[in-house]
Amino acid sequence: MNTSVFITRVVLRNYKSIGFCDARFGPLTYLVGANGSGKSNFLDALHFVRDALSSSLDNALNERGGLGEVRRRSSGHPNHFGIRLEFRLKNDLYGHYAFNIGALAGRGYEVQAEECVIGGVGKGPFFQIEGGRLKASSEPTFPAITADRLALVAASGLQAFRPVFDALTAMGFYNLNPKLMRELQKPQEGRLLKPVGENIASVIGHLERVAPEQLGIVQEYLQTVVPMVHGVERKQIGPMETLEFRQEMAGAKHPWRFLAQNMSDGTLRALGVLAALFQGNPDYSPSLVGIEEPETALHPAASAALREALGKASGQTQVIVTSHSPDLLDDLALSSDSLLAVVSDRGETRIAPLDDASRDAIRQQLFSAGELLRLNQLVPDPADLAAQEQRQTDLFGESLL
Repeated sequence: MNTSVFITRVVLRNYKSIGFCDARFGPLTYLVGANGSGKSNFLDALHFVRDALSSSLDNALNERGGLGEVRRRSSGHPNHFGIRLEFRLKNDLYGHYAFNIGALAGRGYEVQAEECVIGGVGKGPFFQIEGGRLKASSEPTFPAITADRLALVAASGLQAFRPVFDALTAMGFYNLNPKLMRELQKPQEGRLLKPVGENIASVIGHLERVAPEQLGIVQEYLQTVVPMVHGVERKQIGPMETLEFRQEMAGAKHPWRFLAQNMSDGTLRALGVLAALFQGNPDYSPSLVGIEEPETALHPAASAALREALGKASGQTQVIVTSHSPDLLDDLALSSDSLLAVVSDRGETRIAPLDDASRDAIRQQLFSAGELLRLNQLVPDPADLAAQEQRQTDLFGESLL
């Protein structure tokens, strides 16, 4: 398996528009589907895990409008949602982390069950929680836990579970906002780009100091996507900071310099995508990068360079992108294994690998994925969807099959 792969499998139950989902992931995965199909909801489930661990479960729910907005609404009125992430750590140990969160009377909630297993129960570190109480653990001592918080936060103080916590909180998710990227920014910690790019100047400054070779890759791809731009650097303005771009101007001997407030949405979004992809350095790298529609505001001619950047970055960091752009997928070399089709069926999101006809067309290079998308022929495999529906809904244990 590619060494960049962190999350190998994701199982969701009753998360927003997703009733059930069981999907596997490689180094680079495109979630492809129409607007409103639920691509963003899938990516948000992973983002939810990161937020609940890095801040708190309460904050993660409140930022999404509360439990009532997170759990799926349907005629069955489920009062809970669940997430299971199967992973591979850097030391080649495999495991999974799963939890169910349910509603209490009134407006409360509780972690009904939670489980973290590395290497298998009885083979490596593990803990199992039910209703805020420790059911079983490999560790002789375990920190105090409560039903309104994820136990992995407390368990991260134990050496056995720290690698799982660190990897899950090192996932980065992006839906970039050029307006906020233009504004003067307060200097911040720049190891990890924030979700809408609100600390982009600090990230570029951090790369300038600790990973100039990574910044060089960002600059090279940026010039390919936006040929007039010859570079970018962090610029201090009093107690604030911003970005300064070097841009070629007709008749000028040297590139002119422009602050971020003078740059186009497309240029800023391109920089944000590239910074998200290549922000790693020798001391710290994201375990996974998820990007919403990286092609937005870019000229179709930039798609090939963007696709190349996504592929290059996925050699070091696992990448998941959402897209409905035929131009981004218009490459005969793009493997069908890197595509997951997302559709909305009567308001419910379904996610699966491509059907056999689409996979064969791509494998034989009869059509690119982009051409099939234009023909509305990138559809999920019905056999896989049927199999997902028949599987047991338990998120816990060694195998869900």
